[in-house]
Amino acid sequence: MSAQDQGFIEATRTSYDKIADAFGERFPGDGLDARPVDRAQVTAFAELVRGNGSAPVADLGCGTGYVTARLHAMGLPVFGVDVSPRMVELARRAHPGLRFHVGSLTSLDLPDGTLGGIVALYSIIHVPEEHLPTAFAEFHRVLVPGGHVLLLFQSGDEDGRMHLAERFGQHISLDYFWRTPQTVADHLTKAGLHVRARLLREPYEEEQRPRAFVLARKPA
Repeated sequence: MSAQDQGFIEATRTSYDKIADAFGERFPGDGLDARPVDRAQVTAFAELVRGNGSAPVADLGCGTGYVTARLHAMGLPVFGVDVSPRMVELARRAHPGLRFHVGSLTSLDLPDGTLGGIVALYSIIHVPEEHLPTAFAEFHRVLVPGGHVLLLFQSGDEDGRMHLAERFGQHISLDYFWRTPQTVADHLTKAGLHVRARLLREPYEEEQRPRAFVLARKPA
């Protein structure tokens, strides 16, 4: 990946390093207890992964690690990956018995065919369209045959983009991308992953946009 292409990764890393502490205070858990529809998707993902062997699961874009911890409580061997070193530091502090490390969706430091599953909740929202094929090709590469991917992202009737220059009183530079389930499903299919389910739910009280879930599987 060229230095120019690395720009969005550096911008995302720097921005989340700045807001990590405030983010963790504002969102002290994974929010799934108050969102039964979301929780059901994560639970179904865990069941599917358990039915395909004992390979570990990666929580990509893990933030402060609460989804990683929930998957661990469900009996999955899981670790977290985040682009922000400060987020990883906070995750390690909150969940000292679990493993977290710094990494990027577009270049996973993992051998081929080693993961039983990938969960990426609100992680692809910062990945530009032209880099989704790279990220999903990485997902395909690191998954075992039959491994599953669960994605959650902001959605709507059409694809869109928003730039944020300030959050929690910090100057940042973050691009947010919202996509239809069909757009994401098309990218996953082109990467060789078979889409198994997609769900679009309406926003909860404080949310601005609908949420989409897409579940995909690497062919056995």
